[in-house]
Amino acid sequence: MNLLEEGIARKLIVLTDDKKKIRYPHCEKSYPYVNPEERVRAEAYLELIISYGYPTKRLDVEFPVQIGAKETRADIVVFEDDDRKRPYIVVECKAASITEAEFVMAISQGFSYAVSLGCAYTWITSDVKQKTFIVRGFGSQERDTNSIAALPRYGQTKFSRAKYYKGGQDESGNKAFDIEEVAQDKLTSIFKKAHQALWGGGKRNPSEAFDELDKLIFCKLWDEKRPYTLGQPYAFQEFSGETPQELKTRLDNIYKEGQAKDPEVFRDPLRLTASELKTVLGYLTPLNIGDSDLDSKGRAFETFLGTFFRGDFGQYFTPREVVEFIVDAVPFDHRSRVLDTSCGSGGFLLYALDKVRHQAKNLADAGAFKLGSAKHYAHWHDFASKNLYGIEISEGIARTAKMNMIIHDDGHTNVVTADGLEEPEKIATDTGNAGFQRDSFDVILTNPPFGSVVKQTERAYLANYKLGGKETDWITQHLTGKFETGPRDSQSTEVLFLEQCWRFLRPGGWLAVVVPDGLLTSNSSQAVRDWLEEHYRLAAVVSLPQDAFRATNAGVKSSVLVLRKLSASETAQRQTVKQDARTYLFKKGKYDQKIKALEAAKKEALRRRQGFEPTAVDWESEANAPLAEGGTPELPYSVAAWKIVEKTTEFRAWKVAVSADYNEQIKEVKEELREEVRDEVAAKLEAYNYPVLMALPEHIGFDGTGHKTPQNDLKTAVGPELKKFLQAIADGKDGFFR
Repeated sequence: MNLLEEGIARKLIVLTDDKKKIRYPHCEKSYPYVNPEERVRAEAYLELIISYGYPTKRLDVEFPVQIGAKETRADIVVFEDDDRKRPYIVVECKAASITEAEFVMAISQGFSYAVSLGCAYTWITSDVKQKTFIVRGFGSQERDTNSIAALPRYGQTKFSRAKYYKGGQDESGNKAFDIEEVAQDKLTSIFKKAHQALWGGGKRNPSEAFDELDKLIFCKLWDEKRPYTLGQPYAFQEFSGETPQELKTRLDNIYKEGQAKDPEVFRDPLRLTASELKTVLGYLTPLNIGDSDLDSKGRAFETFLGTFFRGDFGQYFTPREVVEFIVDAVPFDHRSRVLDTSCGSGGFLLYALDKVRHQAKNLADAGAFKLGSAKHYAHWHDFASKNLYGIEISEGIARTAKMNMIIHDDGHTNVVTADGLEEPEKIATDTGNAGFQRDSFDVILTNPPFGSVVKQTERAYLANYKLGGKETDWITQHLTGKFETGPRDSQSTEVLFLEQCWRFLRPGGWLAVVVPDGLLTSNSSQAVRDWLEEHYRLAAVVSLPQDAFRATNAGVKSSVLVLRKLSASETAQRQTVKQDARTYLFKKGKYDQKIKALEAAKKEALRRRQGFEPTAVDWESEANAPLAEGGTPELPYSVAAWKIVEKTTEFRAWKVAVSADYNEQIKEVKEELREEVRDEVAAKLEAYNYPVLMALPEHIGFDGTGHKTPQNDLKTAVGPELKKFLQAIADGKDGFFR
């Protein structure tokens, strides 16, 4: 039972049936409960009675306070006596939505009321943050040495050294507070407030503030896992009377423990000042993050990540609906080794873990083991810690992915900071993680960065990629007899990641990847598509709507490809059959003659310039006399005269149109040849002729602004069909679909 429920049960407060008004019976006062500040006051009022033990007759709300010539009212006042003559504690309540700056102003307001009333203490609370101070005996501007962990309980003459103790009792066995599990909405709000307090509207950029918050959340989780005994105070909190520097020293020690145990998470130092640590600690201290419901805390962090990443790291964010669709469709279980080669904040990894967790629950429901047993826990946790891998080039984002995994109950040890396009052996060596081996992963789920290029002058590893080299198109080879190879000057990242994923996958392993549509349709990407069909079996193409990534500032039209890696012998067989078919059909169909005839016709049409001739003015000039300077009976004007014509807008447009017409004819001939080759290969190689699932969902659960929409074809239509289709392929039953 929470405070509100207990308060209602004990008739300490009364809510109307519609919950629009609250009444405090012992004060005989009523106020609108729809006011967010009133909700905070109700919680504080009940905490003073239920948790601190103060009698209701010693509390009042909206108590008048005279400050100079002005009368105002304090939210709650606690008195030292039953006659309510000696004010003891003044409580200033603020809505949970206030900023850190507004909270600081509330502290000053609380002091002002406390001094005017002669109170010993003031307590400022916004529900998501609380601060308590001694007022008597200290200067009006003192805010450090008079800061205490918690109010004294009723009947106590001294305040406690700390507020939060293991088991909810202090060293002497007196009742105290323990850290508490929190709901998703509140946890999300706390993460946001803590982040806002750190970046402070410009003191540091939001991404740096986010990085520091990550470190503090990890410290909080690390502290929760310490083997505290009953009655020990947690270290991750502010102690009564300590200076900011003393607090910083203690948190630095927690941080150093984390560095020693997990240097991948804590590569760089904690950069927050003592005062910043004190500020943010107030938000995180009361939380029991580790024991909070796994789904709730995971969704809270995910919601916070989504809001933040859309504004600051859009290139790393893949919409949840797309991630969920991909992970659910691809067949894998707790025995599978799963990798994301550019994992960003860890979305694919988290949903992969969640999928295996649900599989574990289903097995428990079926009687394979008991829900919550060691076997149940090991089923999914061993997958998280041993089989789930991620690579992220940004150290700050990699830390975020690790934090995301930790909040979802670990799996972070195999998330590393590295360039995902480096040689697998180099990644393994540089990160000290031997799990990053070629031909070893069962599944890769990824959304690689689009639009950027890797240059040979900047990344020497480009030369080690087959797709990082330039190779003459095979039709051009047959036309010219020339075969040019060598390293390219540059290659797009999305192309290189397709080959890198192939390196990491075992034969038969699955790749589900988001790619720009240009890779599937443009002439310039034909060589990439040829390479893909030789090295992968194409299982599915799901074309996403144009605005699928617009909310993350990426407007490129994209599709989800699902591919399955072929064995070396399958690849060699396809390459041999394809090469033989190309040579045979090129000669048989006399395609060289067709293409060369069209190229010659285009050249002749452009030479004749049919429909164009120099103007009368050009004709009359001496330089443009008939047959002069290279003129011919066929084209009886001089070269100089034709140069004038060629500069006109009309001629340039005509030239473009004629060239485009012939180029289209040449393209059609080449495509005819490619089709013949495909048919020939399919006829000679049965494995080359297989079904492919193709889908064009119109609605995917959100719009171009990122707002949720009711219809999601990925979940209701495409996803279930794709899941069945891929499982049939995995089971060797894809012939059923032919």
